[in-house]
Amino acid sequence: MAWELTTWKPMREFEGMRNEMDRLWESFFVGKPRKRGDEEGRWLPSVDVSETKNDVVVKVELPGMNPKDLDISLSDGSIVIKGEKKQEKEEKEENYHFVERSYGKFIRTVPLPKEVKHDKVSASYKDGILKVVLPKSEEAKTKEIKIRVE
Repeated sequence: MAWELTTWKPMREFEGMRNEMDRLWESFFVGKPRKRGDEEGRWLPSVDVSETKNDVVVKVELPGMNPKDLDISLSDGSIVIKGEKKQEKEEKEENYHFVERSYGKFIRTVPLPKEVKHDKVSASYKDGILKVVLPKSEEAKTKEIKIRVE
């Protein structure tokens, strides 16, 4: 019986574990903005959510988007923003060496921190920023209690 000697490479045994940890970290950040090029034809715009005394305000960076290509809905305490950014520009006289543009379909679901009045929601689009104002319901508004100082 012949035995073959091979070089032991301890790091090879950890490659599978490292790949599994990488997948775990990637799945942990699902729904977060990804870098360009992660998935061809898909991009995730940045979202800001803020709260005032009377409103929840959601701002979404959508440069170059046509507002007609956006769909906004409220569902189960979240706002859902869907859209598609299309790249339709063709320039035959230019020789590109490097082009950076984000395009493709996207969907962002953002949980809302408070209950809102569904019938009073308003949205506007200016300079590439979608702004959605969601008035808080009366129950969700913060009640102020005055403290007497003696």
